[in-house]
Amino acid sequence: MIGNKDNDLSLFEFQTQFSSDNDCLEYLSALKWDSGFVCKKCKHTHYCKGIKEFDRQCTRCNYLESPTAGTLFHRVKFPLLKAFYAVYFISTNKKGVSSTELSRKLGLKQKVCWLFKRKVMKAMESSGNFLLEGVVEVDETFIGGSDENSKGRKKGNKKLVVVAIEKKKKGVSRFYAKVIDRANAENLGDFMRCAITKEAKITTDEWTGYKPLDKEFENMNHIKSGKKGENFPELHRVIMNFKSWLRGLHHHVGHLQDYINEYTYRFNRSFMKGNIFDNLMKRMVNTNPHFYKTIIS
Repeated sequence: MIGNKDNDLSLFEFQTQFSSDNDCLEYLSALKWDSGFVCKKCKHTHYCKGIKEFDRQCTRCNYLESPTAGTLFHRVKFPLLKAFYAVYFISTNKKGVSSTELSRKLGLKQKVCWLFKRKVMKAMESSGNFLLEGVVEVDETFIGGSDENSKGRKKGNKKLVVVAIEKKKKGVSRFYAKVIDRANAENLGDFMRCAITKEAKITTDEWTGYKPLDKEFENMNHIKSGKKGENFPELHRVIMNFKSWLRGLHHHVGHLQDYINEYTYRFNRSFMKGNIFDNLMKRMVNTNPHFYKTIIS
């Protein structure tokens, strides 16, 4: 195991630990059954060695389980070592990596890399366990290509996204964002309940969709947004940085929420000590399989 480190895993350290599929299976086995074996069929806690080296077989019902079963590595169609490299590049690169670049680095087809990256992005979804607190700002924005016929809050072909930031000192410590279809109280409220503590000191603009939430979020204040969000400079800087990242690295994307999840996952850990690779691998192991047909649909 690589965890409990103050710094992220270097490429040299990664290559030293992972040089074969067997190394990857050993790591997954230790990670998956870190708290002990529990049979998925009968809940028995005793096992014996399975057919392959790192498989485990229940001694009661004989259910056989591999380290990749029930994880996001389930039925990966290319070498497991390359899948580990993909997770490494996606997690440790400060700006992330496109599927085209993964294709070049790993010697795999671009579509294969895109599909696997979507699995990794699934693991990057917020757990909902760490809500924003303290001083928080909320606003909405439109993300997508230019639309000359769309003005104001009409989104045209763009997607509407609500964004919340947690401010610390003169900067932003964390943020969450969600694609919504309308900026009404129902959608804004659903997002805020999942992203912000009720005790937080929240500031929004004067959009009517926030007003019905005043009773629920008692420390909420409404001010004018100003020209180009001048009264929310930190919030709009976060929004513009995300838009620049999206345009610069991915150009045009569908499934915008997945890319938001990737960006916020990396941003919210930028000030944390520890190994982001290990953190993401734990999520990969603890997330149910995400099959290609589901991804494509």
